[in-house]
Amino acid sequence: MSEQASSTATLRPPGVGALSWVALFSVVALLFLLELTLGVVWVPVRDVLSLLLGFDATVDRWHRIVLDFRLPRTLTALTAGSALGVCGLLLQTTFRNPLADPWFFGLVHSARLGVAIFVVISGALGSTVLASLGLLSNLGLVISAGLGALAMTAVLLALAPRVGAVTLLLSGLMLGQAANGMISVVLHFTTAAQSRAFAQWSDGTFVHVGFSQWSLLVSIVTLGFACSVLLAKPLNILLLGENYARTLGLSVERSRRATVAVAAVLAGAVTAFCGPVAFLGILAPHLARILFRSADHRILLPASMLLGAGLAALADLIVHLPWSRHFLHLNAMLGLVGGPTVVLLLLRGYGSREAS
Repeated sequence: MSEQASSTATLRPPGVGALSWVALFSVVALLFLLELTLGVVWVPVRDVLSLLLGFDATVDRWHRIVLDFRLPRTLTALTAGSALGVCGLLLQTTFRNPLADPWFFGLVHSARLGVAIFVVISGALGSTVLASLGLLSNLGLVISAGLGALAMTAVLLALAPRVGAVTLLLSGLMLGQAANGMISVVLHFTTAAQSRAFAQWSDGTFVHVGFSQWSLLVSIVTLGFACSVLLAKPLNILLLGENYARTLGLSVERSRRATVAVAAVLAGAVTAFCGPVAFLGILAPHLARILFRSADHRILLPASMLLGAGLAALADLIVHLPWSRHFLHLNAMLGLVGGPTVVLLLLRGYGSREAS
């Protein structure tokens, strides 16, 4: 009984003040402005704000730079980052594994496989699917990526009761690599143009998403976040243990299926439009726990969303600074932080403790 009481205590918000939320919102807002201001061409903040409010800028070409190029890229970064942050939190709670992440669990790779199959089927029907990132059907691309991610979560959900947390993580990694191998096989049946377009899309980036694609992405992410909010109470109960959750009348299996379905949709939607984006799903939830010192999903869900958005915007900002020599890749920047974080978690034995 004392263990249950202590677990319940960890769910209570430990006096999280409004200042933490104000600081977090302020940082994300600042990154949003910096994304629109900094780049190869520097645009003054005053002109950026004027353009956002519908007024003219001092220089005519800044209108195109800010509103046509930087604004959709920034909005995509914020949306995709928030989706992956929530996705990582859902996976970590459902599988009771702090190392759970859509990248490490293979959801991103299986979503890419779904897109590759979509490319082949569309090509067989005589349609042009991808031209740079042109889409035959935005919704079809999202559905195919979501189904691919959902298939992987179904496999992991079946494996979870039979293996420990570390074994499950390794299984996800290996299945993800198998999905990568299948992508190569599937692309064998595409045309050269489709294969080149898919290869360009396969590098994680927020650049190629226009307002029409972003509108669909933000709609899916908003729906996914609303569903995750409804799942906050079941997720909190799951932290107390499966047996205790069942005594409270919670259908553990149904809650898990619903949670992984939401996670698969979020991961699939982001992968469909932005390609494979790594590490955000593992970074944002852990930073949220550290910042707010809580296990309550009523706090962690919006916190992971904001932190994921901020991390994505920060990485994208660094990538698009006016570097004189080389072009930086988004996943390379995220890996500089995400890689050591994963190693630190492994060294602290989080996976082993969860397995026990």
